[in-house]
Amino acid sequence: MFVQEKKHRLPRECYRGIVTVSFTACIEDRRTPFLKASIVEEFLAILARCLHKTHCVAFIYCFMPDHLHLIVHGLNETTDTWQAMVDFKQSTGFWFAQHGREFKWQKDFHDHILRSKEELGTRIRYIADNPVRKRLVDSWQDYAFTGAIGADLNEVMKDTATL
Repeated sequence: MFVQEKKHRLPRECYRGIVTVSFTACIEDRRTPFLKASIVEEFLAILARCLHKTHCVAFIYCFMPDHLHLIVHGLNETTDTWQAMVDFKQSTGFWFAQHGREFKWQKDFHDHILRSKEELGTRIRYIADNPVRKRLVDSWQDYAFTGAIGADLNEVMKDTATL
């Protein structure tokens, strides 16, 4: 029996330009590659290249053991936040395959376009506190795999604290 997948994405043009998008990408079978700092460091370098190429910054990223949370912001009208995420997953999927790892990304990713400063602030705090909720650390500042690319995370947190 053929099962047609439900289309869940907005049109591609919604991800282009000066837009902010929250992404979540999960590892297949809940495996945990992001317990190793060496893998996270490699993936951060790849993420930085993908963001630069597509004219984006990451207000926050958080590599949890089995998934990644990321908020990507487009810097100009030529930005493509969706393409940044696709490029990142493709490059890191290739890295997994080349290094003989048993890890693979789940198909696709979750995304949500953030339309207000309040929504952005709520989502940033949710991502920062994820390791605390999972009892990995006592404070978000103590989690080694949370940060920002092209932005100062401490400033971002300060700016969203009052929203």
